[in-house]
Amino acid sequence: MESINRILIADDHAIVREGLRAVLGSEPDMEVVGEATTGKEVVEQAAELRPDLILMDIQMPDLNGIEATRRILGANPGIGVVVLTMFGDDDSVFSAMRAGARGYVLKGAPPSEILRVLRAVAEGEALFGPEIARRLTTFFSAPRPPSPEETFSELTSREREILDLIAQGHTNAKIARHLFVSPKTVRNHISHIFTKLQIADRTQAILRAREADLGQDAVS
Repeated sequence: MESINRILIADDHAIVREGLRAVLGSEPDMEVVGEATTGKEVVEQAAELRPDLILMDIQMPDLNGIEATRRILGANPGIGVVVLTMFGDDDSVFSAMRAGARGYVLKGAPPSEILRVLRAVAEGEALFGPEIARRLTTFFSAPRPPSPEETFSELTSREREILDLIAQGHTNAKIARHLFVSPKTVRNHISHIFTKLQIADRTQAILRAREADLGQDAVS
């Protein structure tokens, strides 16, 4: 006898849930055991129903699907989470993967693709739809810019931190207050930075830092 996969659907749009229920209801190995409309609900229902699989939207009220996935799998790692979303950007894909999702399908995918991913995850595999697979391939094959640690390997971590603050446009006095050190200490660090990077002034330091993507996160 074919085993039945118990599925919990989590999506805040009724029309999406109805469509998924129609697709899954016609499959002999699939059974929808519950529906959730918020992130909080899916966490609660996952604990109560113990489904085999969860079809998880990312954008939901109360709690997003990625955080809900993290909490559910923290309590019950045996549940297979398949993220079903409109969002195919790299941040969403990798956030879902880090949270423990084992499948990822875009909402525009045909029903056959959704079923294929669900069945693969039910068997213990990790499977991502073709659109997502192409995105992963592109991401990992694209040349990655070097990190600030690689670009400024001659600097200490504190010197890189100060260079970052310089690139944000902060004065020595403000850097000193932020790091809880004396202005003299900051000046000494900056002198070492200029010497090591073979630059003459603050403007050159800012240009070099911003080329390496430093100075992006402003401090108050």
